[in-house]
Amino acid sequence: MRIKNSAILILVAIVFFSCDKKRVFDEYKSVGSAWNKDSIVSFDLPELDSSKRYNLFVNLRNNDNYPYSNLFLIVAIEKPNGFIKTDTLEYQMANPDGSLLGDGFTDIKESKLFYKENIKWDGKCKVHIKQAVRENGKIPGVKALEGITEVGFRIEKKE
Repeated sequence: MRIKNSAILILVAIVFFSCDKKRVFDEYKSVGSAWNKDSIVSFDLPELDSSKRYNLFVNLRNNDNYPYSNLFLIVAIEKPNGFIKTDTLEYQMANPDGSLLGDGFTDIKESKLFYKENIKWDGKCKVHIKQAVRENGKIPGVKALEGITEVGFRIEKKE
């Protein structure tokens, strides 16, 4: 009986993961209970086929402790030659009623945030992500951003 249940579980896992044919890279890193403003989440990205095009996403997992309606990120892509392209991004994280956006049935929501579309990839790049949330009327950034539990990065094949 135990072997049968294990086989069913493995089969379900294979079916679940094989349905994601666009995925080239998808990785998350934990930021603990609060994302410190000085904490940079970095990913070593794989070398990809330079003749193909890709879409890039920042993925987040957050919970009901997230206190804001939006999120500001600074995302930098570091090329193999040392060139760094930096973008400041803003994403809506909650509806006007305060309910969090994203997928999930519990208090943990997963958001797939569009970053770049239809890009060519050359070499083994790195991506660095940090939060840049500020409260209205205040200059210093939020030191410890509550509610964000994991930060991820995803690359998909462009179809």
